[in-house]
Amino acid sequence: QVQLKESGGGLVQPGGSLRLSCAASGSFFSINAMGWYRQGPGTQREFLAVITPGGSTSYKGSVKGRFTISRDNAKDTVYLQMNSLKPEDTAVYYCKAQARTSSRGNYADYWGQGTQITVSS
Repeated sequence: QVQLKESGGGLVQPGGSLRLSCAASGSFFSINAMGWYRQGPGTQREFLAVITPGGSTSYKGSVKGRFTISRDNAKDTVYLQMNSLKPEDTAVYYCKAQARTSSRGNYADYWGQGTQITVSS
């Protein structure tokens, strides 16, 4: 199985920055795309950014230019650098990874438990 552990959340003032990390561990053969999502109070979970093993990225329009996704394949870790944070960025942030547990297995989605980010003065 694959476990994902996010870290780096917390309280930040508007205009501030945070960097989230998400490390994959457990028994897996390979990881494909890794991404970040968030779920604010009373809202559905929404896509933020995704990155392939080769480094290709895609972003939700409203965070493009403020958030940057990156990954370290050697460490099976994905990062999300968030700048110019706004109160509406307050949410629980989740990472997701597509991984397979054997060379012949299919890729499946795995989720972290989430980390809270609160943007407030």
